[in-house]
Amino acid sequence: MSPNSVEAYLRDVDKLTQFLDAHDSEKKATEIKLSDLQQMVRWVNEMGISARSQARIISGIRNFFYFLLLENEIKQDPSELLELPKIGKKLPEVLSIDEIDQLKSAIDMSKEEGHRNRAIIETLYSCGLRVSELVNLKITNIYKDEGFIRVIGKGNKERLVPLSPSVSKEIEIYQDLVRVHQDIKPGHEDFLFLNRRGAQLTRVMIFTIVKNLAEEIGLRKNISPHSFRHSFATHLVEGGANLRAVQEMLGHESISTTEIYTHLSNDVLKEAIISFHPRNKS
Repeated sequence: MSPNSVEAYLRDVDKLTQFLDAHDSEKKATEIKLSDLQQMVRWVNEMGISARSQARIISGIRNFFYFLLLENEIKQDPSELLELPKIGKKLPEVLSIDEIDQLKSAIDMSKEEGHRNRAIIETLYSCGLRVSELVNLKITNIYKDEGFIRVIGKGNKERLVPLSPSVSKEIEIYQDLVRVHQDIKPGHEDFLFLNRRGAQLTRVMIFTIVKNLAEEIGLRKNISPHSFRHSFATHLVEGGANLRAVQEMLGHESISTTEIYTHLSNDVLKEAIISFHPRNKS
């Protein structure tokens, strides 16, 4: 798994350790019962942790005990009957095309990183990449002549995403005017997007760029780099794209995951009701 996934699972199991410490319990992992885990869930809930985060913690702990079962450390999985809290599907903010254009226009092109940031925003939106996929995007995975980029997604799964002319243009400008003049750190030569020190950009830096641009234009929506991916999928579906094609471009294993990105805007719903509801027909 990716370093981020490994770190997340370790944090989940650490919550169990914290619970045992807080209750002066000296139980080993192999001695944990379902009642202990249920008590831990109540403890986590009392801490004010959201239902979504609770579900994430429980999922990590379930995986931990499944591992112990596979390794024959335990004979029965105590987490098997542990219930997950009910959570609704939370949709991130969708940006309109005008808002995306405003964010791009707010980039200060007099600064050294201006062309890079324009290329980043355009790539996030036009290719629908996850932030981890963006920072790991390599020059050797860009096939301009064929019009595709090769993306390494979750679980090291590869997929091909169409390279639009707008993305190709922004990347080319960034490479020709900025990147070619940088002193690049050894081992970072193939990463497309670099910081001022010639090293691979971090996820945090991408979040900072997006947040600063949102503040610059006074955007009231709470956005993140993921908002561009959500907007990419939403605009495709609203434009008539096939859901299966959107699933492939997003790199989702299950189409049920893609359905989160296919909610319709209020305008589309309003138009549908006005056009097709029998009470609105003259």
